[in-house]
Amino acid sequence: MADRREKRLAEFIEPFRVKPGRKVVLARDFDPGFKAGIKGKREGVDILAEGVRLLAEYQSRLAAQDTWGVLVVLQALDAAGKDGTIRHVMSGVNPQGVSVHGFKVPSSEELDHDYLWRYARRLPARGDIGIFNRSHYEEVLAVRVHPETLVRQKLPRAAKRGNVWKRRYREINDWERYLSENGFKIVKLFLNLSKEEQRERFLRRIDLPDHRWKFSTADVTERGRWDDYQKAFSEALSHTSTEWAPWHVIPADRKWFARLSAAAVLVHALMEIDPRFPTVDQERRDALMEVRQRLEEEAPPDQRDGHGPAEELVGAP
Repeated sequence: MADRREKRLAEFIEPFRVKPGRKVVLARDFDPGFKAGIKGKREGVDILAEGVRLLAEYQSRLAAQDTWGVLVVLQALDAAGKDGTIRHVMSGVNPQGVSVHGFKVPSSEELDHDYLWRYARRLPARGDIGIFNRSHYEEVLAVRVHPETLVRQKLPRAAKRGNVWKRRYREINDWERYLSENGFKIVKLFLNLSKEEQRERFLRRIDLPDHRWKFSTADVTERGRWDDYQKAFSEALSHTSTEWAPWHVIPADRKWFARLSAAAVLVHALMEIDPRFPTVDQERRDALMEVRQRLEEEAPPDQRDGHGPAEELVGAP
């Protein structure tokens, strides 16, 4: 059953995966309105509910095994639905095992370190899922679109020579490979929103009183750099989708489809890890049997012998 589910998920998410080495042009290669033949939102919500259930199951195993950590990297342009995706996809998990970190303008302390330092400090522990709501990829996206911010990073002259971006792609790939080889699964999701859908969502934020707080005039300024961001995203996807940390480009024009697709990619990643609940050896099982016997003896007379053999509850060798 698990093998069949994993195969179906792999087939579903395959169109989103950026094959390592592929030259990506977002507008040509990925349709923001794609919905994989799913008829509509109602069917999509049902599929998402199943994904959330599976995610909760695998998160429990991940925490119990305490061997792997999972880092979810979430990138998108403004209004693509990052916050809503996190809220819906993670709705069924144990919040004690999940952390969400957003990264805004670097502080003076952060600028006194290398550009990956502040991200490394927020990595998840083994057994946990960490989410970067925007991430270290801002260093080759927003910083590339606004290269004047490199001045604030206090880089030595040599670090600003040559192709800074290709060097950073290599450094990010090496860092992610190091994490992967040390037991941290990296799930990278880019929410791919069309320019027209972004325009409509901006208008909705302005028109609805309970949405206005989300809107900033800076969002419109950044929208004016749409083509620059599309180029930066295309280049980053082309250079940093690797065998150990591939990118998945999630169609985001339909929020319900983006959410179920993100859940599918994350669940599939957990299935690949295949975390298991720890087994109990014979010595530990015998100790549990003794504890159980003492607890049974403490029960009121009319409640004794209300359970089956202890061996059935503790588990046979």
